[in-house]
Amino acid sequence: MARTANEWNRPPAMPEDHYVSSQIYIDPELFSEEQEKIFKKTWKLACHESEVPDAGDYRTLEWAGTPLVVIRGNDDCIRTFVNICSHRSATVAQGPSGNVKTMVCFFHLWEYDHQGRCIAMPRDEGYKEAGPSKAQAGLREVRTAVKLGLVFVNLDDAAPDFADYAGNTFEHFEEVLGSQPLEVFHYGRVKMRANWKQWHETNIELYHEWGHVVNRTTGIRAPGYFETGWKLYPGGHGMLIPKKIRYADYKGWDARSNQTMPGIDPGELRSMDLFPNTTIIVRATNIRIDTSTPIGPGITLLEQRGLGVKGEPAEVRTMRVRDHNQYWGPFGRNVAEDVIFVEAVERSNRQGHPNWGIHSRRENGGAQDDDFLRHYYAEWRRRMGRSSANPSNRAVALAAE
Repeated sequence: MARTANEWNRPPAMPEDHYVSSQIYIDPELFSEEQEKIFKKTWKLACHESEVPDAGDYRTLEWAGTPLVVIRGNDDCIRTFVNICSHRSATVAQGPSGNVKTMVCFFHLWEYDHQGRCIAMPRDEGYKEAGPSKAQAGLREVRTAVKLGLVFVNLDDAAPDFADYAGNTFEHFEEVLGSQPLEVFHYGRVKMRANWKQWHETNIELYHEWGHVVNRTTGIRAPGYFETGWKLYPGGHGMLIPKKIRYADYKGWDARSNQTMPGIDPGELRSMDLFPNTTIIVRATNIRIDTSTPIGPGITLLEQRGLGVKGEPAEVRTMRVRDHNQYWGPFGRNVAEDVIFVEAVERSNRQGHPNWGIHSRRENGGAQDDDFLRHYYAEWRRRMGRSSANPSNRAVALAAE
């Protein structure tokens, strides 16, 4: 039956970890706190190593308000630096990508090598009396880890190593990502009017597949779909237990049974998520990698990469691009719809109409169980020291965590 205003605004009659307050999506104070407690202390996917294949190749990005540059050195090592000159804070590496013998700040031409060392200052004799010397003026290096071709960065020098952070989350992706050299053949970005967590939620719950015509036609109809669900790992990470999808059930599509990605069976779907905002999805012939950059409480930059096998025949790559774009391209049947979904939610949140998001589905750990959502927000609460259902209460003690 319909509810009155008082009933609508009353907290749901369920455990606190089964719902979240809409304030976690729209509150500027919470967003600033997330920058400090989550973004600056967790591992962020920066790029794929194929985007910086040669010495001097670089890729720029911004994370937690900090401009970064990822660069491959002459020693073949990939490093990351804060993309700010030590002299007067101008940007050093320009544009989204490029290749340089050295990194030169355009303002006063201070020069840095691939290891971040300052190697030249015009008329450096002027610094002899008071400093700094070149040895004291290197770029700030940021921790970098490469896992199966994926380049991750962390702004916190004291954070756990990436291997400890990720644990066993990659266990079903070692062969897929590591048995053959891969390369990025698709890079797309879209600025969404949505909170970063709203987007990530679409990757860690399958209940919204009812909203996708293709998903409810091909996935939900597949035998055994509802019986297998998620495997959860410490730290808010998780993996979808591999399942088969019947792509040929959608008119005009094939079964995706040829030239599957390494280690993947025909029609197979695998998905994994690293807290807070990295997703890797394999759909038979393609790999999609999601990462987002939160810009404000209601603005998120989404980056997506499509991967194929490096050096594969042109006809195979054509097939892979076709399959990728059918599902994940700018005019495909998945990503654009997800953006519409989360922007609709953000629009309501911004207007102050809903008070709660419900994560209460229980299906014995099956595909459309909300267990991963509850697991994810348990990690959010642990890092933030707040209840996700009552975020204004800083003193909430979540004994189970």
